[in-house]
Amino acid sequence: MSPAAAPTLRLERSLLRGGHALVAGVDEVGRGALAGPVSVGVLCVDAGTPTAPAGLRDSKLLTPAAREQLVGPLRRWAAGWAVGHAGPDEVDALGVTAALRLAGRRALAQLLVAPSAVVLDGAHDWLGDPRGAALPGLGEEPLPSPAPAVTTRVKADLTCAAVAGASVLAKTARDALMERLDAEHPGYGWAANKGYGAPGHLAALAERGPSAQHRRSWRLPAAAAPAPRPPGAGGMMVP
Repeated sequence: MSPAAAPTLRLERSLLRGGHALVAGVDEVGRGALAGPVSVGVLCVDAGTPTAPAGLRDSKLLTPAAREQLVGPLRRWAAGWAVGHAGPDEVDALGVTAALRLAGRRALAQLLVAPSAVVLDGAHDWLGDPRGAALPGLGEEPLPSPAPAVTTRVKADLTCAAVAGASVLAKTARDALMERLDAEHPGYGWAANKGYGAPGHLAALAERGPSAQHRRSWRLPAAAAPAPRPPGAGGMMVP
């Protein structure tokens, strides 16, 4: 399948035929940002789910306007959906992989019905964490019991419609959050760069230093002393 081709429900329907009543596509955004949360989208399908809305692609292949136009149709199309977040202090405390796991579990906890199978974009199961490691002191969300069976697939956001839908929901939710945070922490250009290392963002960091929404464990180009993080800044979640 070429990158421009529409994703399908071929893998999801195979899992449904294998006995799973509800299958979730899962994708993350924000892993490489310098500021703001990591966010994980979950979109569920079942045996009655029709073909995906027209125009659906991996969020990285869509313009911001096209992503926004898909949000309503995706929410109506899905058998269930949610987006979870883990804040920059949680990224600092846990590392980005464990923070993604926390965000993903927060998303799953919002669903009214838990999926019994998950299709996860990538080659590594960061959601299930087979080692069983805890997330100390930050209120880890447990996986549903029994835990869903996780299928990893590289480039699933290009080929699997539920994962592509999850990527769009996660991206639009995180972008909206970064636009709100831009108003609270002006000068870094987050409304445009969404917390990634764009030249203007790097220049602002070098001039004024990091804000409370920056990931302090990362090597930031900051000349000024770090601003103190306010109490209770962690655990950022957006419905």
